[in-house]
Amino acid sequence: MTWATPQYSRSQVNRAGDVLIADLRSPNDEDWALQVINNWRASHSFPLNTFQMGLRTRARQVDSSALIAQRVKRLSSIEYKLRIQPGMRLSRMQDIGGCRAVVADVPAVRNLRDLYVKSHLKHRLVKEDDYISEPKRSGYRSVHRVYRYVSDRSATYNTLQIEVQMRSQLQHAWATAVETVGTFLQQSLKASQGSDEWLRFFTLMGSAVARLENTTLVPDTPTSRSELIRDLKHYITCLDVHGKLSAYSATIRTLEKPEVRGAHYFLLDLRPSEGTVTINTFARNELQVATAQYLETERQLTGPGSEAVLVSVESLGLLRRAYPNYFLDTGVFLDTVKRAVA
Repeated sequence: MTWATPQYSRSQVNRAGDVLIADLRSPNDEDWALQVINNWRASHSFPLNTFQMGLRTRARQVDSSALIAQRVKRLSSIEYKLRIQPGMRLSRMQDIGGCRAVVADVPAVRNLRDLYVKSHLKHRLVKEDDYISEPKRSGYRSVHRVYRYVSDRSATYNTLQIEVQMRSQLQHAWATAVETVGTFLQQSLKASQGSDEWLRFFTLMGSAVARLENTTLVPDTPTSRSELIRDLKHYITCLDVHGKLSAYSATIRTLEKPEVRGAHYFLLDLRPSEGTVTINTFARNELQVATAQYLETERQLTGPGSEAVLVSVESLGLLRRAYPNYFLDTGVFLDTVKRAVA
């Protein structure tokens, strides 16, 4: 298998990021910038694969049915992050490559995190954020560990950074529901921007899930269970949460291109305005083809809420569980809402 390697200097990568968010740019500059950025994110695939294999091994030790997935960051997400964080340089962005483990519950997350703490990884830990012990004000909860890749055998990728996420099934349902609603509202709820009512609902649900998992409540939410349920019921009713979220998944048809034998990479192309999500599959040795088609798909995205992402999971059957937001599927989350107010 031939892996992509960095073909541009870090200064060129940073310059490409500047062009991406520039108000005025020539077509030639834009083409150059996209070429550089696509190579930069594709170059993270080799170290990302290394971390994903390690994550899978450890996650299966604490939960035999753990769900493992990996992705390289979407072009739209890169652009958005550069815009909202003045001073951010593309070459220093820590989550260009990311892998995630979804395990049964918080004790499993803790056990998985401890395996990393006790292991003697040669890769350098850059930072850890424990959003379960200290939830974000949005209600987001998970454990993130960012590593800088270090290898004597593959020094080409040294210093590239990979983010490892660990979350419970309920935390995964919450996070993907936020993205699903954000897609339909055409608002970045994930970044705490958009409808105040929906943002407050998800903040309250963050605390509701924390109560179910017996962990730290989200800041600025009721500490009394009765008050939390009262506030949740208010937003559930006024936003018609059950009706809207149930309707979202009903609007989407899944269009699967002929599946490649031994598919390893999956390109998801979500077009809410057309009511479709298209799945293209690629074999393990077709990463360069997949990467090129990923960029081309992103460049052709039209219509509100349209998104594309290139991911890797163990099988097509696990794809919907790993990325339910691309199928506008909030079934698990709606069950959690019912439990929260029961």
